[in-house]
Amino acid sequence: MATAKRAGSRRGGAWFKALLLVSAVLAGTFWYYRAPIMGLSAAGTAYGAKNACSCRFIAGRSLSSCKDDFIDGMGAIWLSQDEEAKSVTAYVPLVASNTATWREGYGCTLARWEG
Repeated sequence: MATAKRAGSRRGGAWFKALLLVSAVLAGTFWYYRAPIMGLSAAGTAYGAKNACSCRFIAGRSLSSCKDDFIDGMGAIWLSQDEEAKSVTAYVPLVASNTATWREGYGCTLARWEG
């Protein structure tokens, strides 16, 4: 006695294979370009943290106003501030992060790089 297969049961397998292929291509692309991505992210977050710290704690502007000063291509950089420590952290989620802290007599300086 033969049983009938449900219509469309093979379509689910095709979607899974396509999703797997796209994921593999994206992962391979990221791996191939990881050095430039990491380097540009580190430089961008350092620039963003230093400028945002100066804007916030020297010029006295709001952090959202300071983000308006970023140059084109810095849209992936996020900012957060610590009022007590007088510091600003710029980061690209899961990739890079840098912090600049305001100190009397020195202005805003970047935290030491580990890498």
